[in-house]
Amino acid sequence: MTAFVYYSRFRWMLLTALICGTWLSMTSLLFAQSVGLPAPRLLTTIPMGAKVGSQVEVTISGEHIDDADELTFSDRHITTARKLNAAGQPEPNKYVVTIAADCPVGIHEARVMTRLGISSSRAFSVGTLDEALQTKANTTLATAMELKVNSICNATMTQRAVDHYVFEGRKGQRVIVDCATRGIDSKLDAVVIIADAVGRDLVVERRGGTLDFTVPTDGKYVIKVHELTFKGGQAYYYRLAVSEQPAGTPIVRMSSTKPVNSFSWPPQGLKEQADLAESEPNNDRTKAQKISLPCDIAGSFFPAADVDVFEFEAKKGDIWWVEVASERFGLPTDPSILVQHVARTGDTEKLTDVAEFSDIPSPVKVSSNGYAYDGPPYNAGSSDILGKLEIKEDGLYRLQLADLFGGTRNDSKNVYRLVIRKASPDVAIVAWALHMELRNGDRNAVSKPLALRGGATMALEVVAIRRDGFDGDIDLAMEGLPEGVTASGLKISAGQSRGLMLVTANQNAPRAIGSGTFFGRATINGEVVTRPVRLASYAWPIPDSWGEIPSPRLFADIPVSVSGLEFAPITLTPPKEVQSVTAGEKLTIPLLHTRRSEFSGAVLQLRTMGAGFDRAPQFDVQINADQSQAVLDTAALKTPPGDYLIAFYGGAVAKYRHRPDLVVAAEEAHKKAMEELSAIDAEVKKLTEAAKAAATEAKPEADKAVEAATVKHKAATAAVTAAADRLKKATAAAAPTDIVDIVVSEPIAIRVNAPAK
Repeated sequence: MTAFVYYSRFRWMLLTALICGTWLSMTSLLFAQSVGLPAPRLLTTIPMGAKVGSQVEVTISGEHIDDADELTFSDRHITTARKLNAAGQPEPNKYVVTIAADCPVGIHEARVMTRLGISSSRAFSVGTLDEALQTKANTTLATAMELKVNSICNATMTQRAVDHYVFEGRKGQRVIVDCATRGIDSKLDAVVIIADAVGRDLVVERRGGTLDFTVPTDGKYVIKVHELTFKGGQAYYYRLAVSEQPAGTPIVRMSSTKPVNSFSWPPQGLKEQADLAESEPNNDRTKAQKISLPCDIAGSFFPAADVDVFEFEAKKGDIWWVEVASERFGLPTDPSILVQHVARTGDTEKLTDVAEFSDIPSPVKVSSNGYAYDGPPYNAGSSDILGKLEIKEDGLYRLQLADLFGGTRNDSKNVYRLVIRKASPDVAIVAWALHMELRNGDRNAVSKPLALRGGATMALEVVAIRRDGFDGDIDLAMEGLPEGVTASGLKISAGQSRGLMLVTANQNAPRAIGSGTFFGRATINGEVVTRPVRLASYAWPIPDSWGEIPSPRLFADIPVSVSGLEFAPITLTPPKEVQSVTAGEKLTIPLLHTRRSEFSGAVLQLRTMGAGFDRAPQFDVQINADQSQAVLDTAALKTPPGDYLIAFYGGAVAKYRHRPDLVVAAEEAHKKAMEELSAIDAEVKKLTEAAKAAATEAKPEADKAVEAATVKHKAATAAVTAAADRLKKATAAAAPTDIVDIVVSEPIAIRVNAPAK
């Protein structure tokens, strides 16, 4: 799998020239438009974490969060309040965050509520060490920031520079330097160096990992941090931890977010710690580690080119399932297993290959280059192992476990977990926002939160990894939704790995937020089981896919919100009642169009999603019509009798207007300012004429009144100018902008009846 990634990158230029997007009829338009209607995105929190039992001031930044209200976290042990200025008014984008003493250590999700709904998430790390904040430039040895051992500094990388820190060390002290970057949603690829007091490099880490340093003599030591290619700025933040750990103990790193494919680990019921540990040396047949099945073993691919060999006895007809987790821990590993039957005659061995295991393939076709041209930009597969081992004869078996590319990796932190078990059928499920297969480079759509406009339906693609032979139906459901929001799951059918979840906000849904519970339900071995569905998204919007590699990850929770202030450009509403058809006949479904925007183009091309009907041909509807109809041919589709849930979807270029309400308000303000200026102007004229006609003794008082009115006139003129400027800006901001967005109909229930005998 690792080799495939490099190969895919090599094919970049060729693929971009050859691969076509889904929405072929709109190709001429798509290269000029943005993708996805504006959505609130929280991009940074400064600092990026805090200590348990503390209170910290947090400053946020993001996109479309100008009217940010409440800052929320995925854990109830973290509470917030707006920071108030001296006048008692909230300061923009500033919050006081309180972390309870019993708050769990680890990564939590931070989000902010806006007029468009809940924002995307940003990782917020809670730890046990004291925290510091980089407040001034420290790009030279002379300006190095002092950092105490057993503390963390929150910092932003200086562009084209090296940040310097200094700490006091004692001879023989074991100091761990850990720089958290990608694991807290940063774009930084850090190079970390420990140097002596005059800046001479001692040890270097160029892969964003940790430095394990034993202090040679008492004194000061320097830590240098820079981006691999010396990038910097707001998105390149980091948390630098300097801690003391006892010699010989495993390195304890700061918490990190989880890669998308980690959703399939661990299996249900697996112990937190393995029963056995790999026992070195066990890297050849003469030193093979003896085990008995079932087993659960923890080990590591160390040293470089390590091959761990295990031997066990097995009986003919036994079936075992073999699973290895390593890459799903976020490690750069690619496990591989070879199982052989061993027949011994004296000192002679006859080896027969029985099974070879490598990658867990993605259950659905993924994008060939990691973006969204010809498939989802998320990969639910892994370079880990999950496979079936069938024993054909009694005897001794040898299992060899290695990292395919471990010859160049000499890192004891590259650990693995090997589990060999009897079949325990189960399923793991992950979901992400339905992507658009577009070529114009704008990847904003794959980082959008579940922030719904009134009348909108958002589709989530749902993917399952089936474990140990489970092959049944998986029903999808979502609960805990805000008022006016419904969810309909298009199930994952038996033998399939893909389904859909449609989340719909009706037009009158009030502004609200809910904590969604997303799960799949299946019958396994006669028992109904429920499994959580993890949600994945890009950590950052990517408007320019040529210059950035995406970083998708899993999220800890699934908040669902409704704007209550903005509406979907168009809603396609089918009949509410179940649509019935006899198998082998055609079904006509009427669609009501509710338009709230103008569009570029007159035709909307629609596809069908949902098992039983997803092979239906694409069809056109007139986007400016008040209604249309879809015709589904069950004979051509060979849809068997049963109950189905489907929806139609396509891409439309809406002429989006940003905050037209501000134009109306600005017009009213400008009109009022003009009226006030006109009234003051009349007053000045009246007072001026009165001053001219005033008697000598009344002249000073009349002139004073004219002077006061003139000052008011000047202020009113300035107010008119300011109001006109605000109106101009609001009008410009509200000018129609072409934006490509996914249009998904509300779900449609269909009953296919068996033909009469």
